Amino acid sequence: MNPFKGRHFQRDIILWAVRWYCKYGISYRELQEMLAERGVNVDHSTIYRWVQRYAPEMEKRLRWYWR
Repeated sequence: MNPFKGRHFQRDIILWAVRWYCKYGISYRELQEMLAERGVNVDHSTIYRWVQRYAPEMEKRLRWYWR
């Protein structure tokens, strides 16, 4: 099952935003500005929902590599 199916934004955009938020602690509004500079208009509240939805799954899948 694809967790990104039916999303408005591409998988790579979502993963990029979640990864940068988790790794560097960038605020949602700063991420919104960074994405806007790259031509992707997304609201900071959308990024918040992405982090809530995808960050736990990313951590679970990457935990094996962190050992």
